[in-house]
Amino acid sequence: MPTSVRLDSALEARLRKLAEREGIPLSALLRRAAARYCDETAAASLDLRLADVIGTARSSGGRARRTGEAFRKSLRRRR
Repeated sequence: MPTSVRLDSALEARLRKLAEREGIPLSALLRRAAARYCDETAAASLDLRLADVIGTARSSGGRARRTGEAFRKSLRRRR
């Protein structure tokens, strides 16, 4: 699928030089780079993907310690 991308002249020159060195068309280099970026981003661990929001919420705490109690209560309600 044809796609248009705007690059600044310095980046375009770097990409063209790299494509020439690799002996491939610029479009092939860009496809390869985009695929690699997608693969690496998708494979990033959840903590890295959520790093900008981890620790931003505040609570009174203790919820993790009380999960067993909440689970027991839900089991009792089902009986």
